Amino acid sequence: MLNYPDANGTYLVGFPDFPEANSVGDTTDEALAEAVACLRTAVEMYMEDRRAVPLPSAAAAGEHTVALPALETAKVLLWNEMMARKLRKADLARLLGVHQPQVDRLFDLHHSSKLDFVEQAASALGRRLTVELT
Repeated sequence: MLNYPDANGTYLVGFPDFPEANSVGDTTDEALAEAVACLRTAVEMYMEDRRAVPLPSAAAAGEHTVALPALETAKVLLWNEMMARKLRKADLARLLGVHQPQVDRLFDLHHSSKLDFVEQAASALGRRLTVELT
């Protein structure tokens, strides 16, 4: 949610799904760019705490939205599936027949994981990753 300039002329960004996350910018574009970094940090905090990451709620009409890049979104969905099944990274590593550091990198939002490895992990959990161009 982008709030228009405050008394100091800065744009404030808040996230209905992440009440602990807020960012600012001097312009709308800067505020929205900072919001993506803020969103990534909030997601990383949830992962560090071994909590499921909230999925985005519907935006109100005219409301600005930001999203993580597609690969990061796929990682979050995979993470949430693991949390729903009460699995640990070590459990996923065993299912995939790989070493734990490979799974650690899989959930590192700054690591450019290969999409086929994300698909393989989803398959190991009985799920299928689909991609849509809109």
